[in-house]
Amino acid sequence: MILATLLIAAIVGAQQPPAVLQSVGIDQRLGEQVPMDLVFRDETGKAVEFGDLVAGKPTVLSLVYYRCPMLCGLVLNGMVRSFRVLSFEPGKDFNVISVSFDPGETPALASAKKLTMLDEYRRPGDWHFLTGDEASIRRLADAVGFRYIYDPESKQFAHAAGIMVLTPQGKVSRYFYGVEYSARDLRLALVEASSEKIGSVVDEILLYCFHYDPATGRYSLLITRVVQIAGVVTVVALAGFVSLMLRRENRQA
Repeated sequence: MILATLLIAAIVGAQQPPAVLQSVGIDQRLGEQVPMDLVFRDETGKAVEFGDLVAGKPTVLSLVYYRCPMLCGLVLNGMVRSFRVLSFEPGKDFNVISVSFDPGETPALASAKKLTMLDEYRRPGDWHFLTGDEASIRRLADAVGFRYIYDPESKQFAHAAGIMVLTPQGKVSRYFYGVEYSARDLRLALVEASSEKIGSVVDEILLYCFHYDPATGRYSLLITRVVQIAGVVTVVALAGFVSLMLRRENRQA
């Protein structure tokens, strides 16, 4: 609660953010390669390589800690709400990986959190919850630009809220800020990250009409492209109508 209050104060206009937050944030490192040889523990306690979990699919990544009193739970719940709307299935069409940045947390905590989130999801799917040592966590956090610190006074971690999308090769593709993630935007990001390996013709049209705004972490409508598409559709429709009328006249003649 203390950290959430500090974050809100910083957002709504404190000219000088609290000292604990000056080293906290999410720096966009688009195109950065995440180290695929990082070793973590999954929710069963088994040692796993990060690259094996990505396994050639687009991946939604979140850095949280499972004992977080507020913000991390909001991030995870926001992911669940977005996943429920997607037609894609986590674990099948894309991967979901949550990594605790608290090296003191255990696979047992990860397992309990996984059960809670899959119960909230209420659909078939899989979601990896990992723990690890300080070195592996820092390498991952540095690669994706996730800056966090431990606050001894509150005995909590100060951190920002957001998620990342990785390509099948483990490169950072997109960032989404906050605790609410538009299902449409996430779908576009997954399609884009996977180079159209998932999705449909409709998704391709949507990608053409929208562009990603790094400043907001959202996809924005490109009205000029929409007008262009509408113009092409109109011309094709008129051409078809004229062709149809000419054929009718020829048959009557």
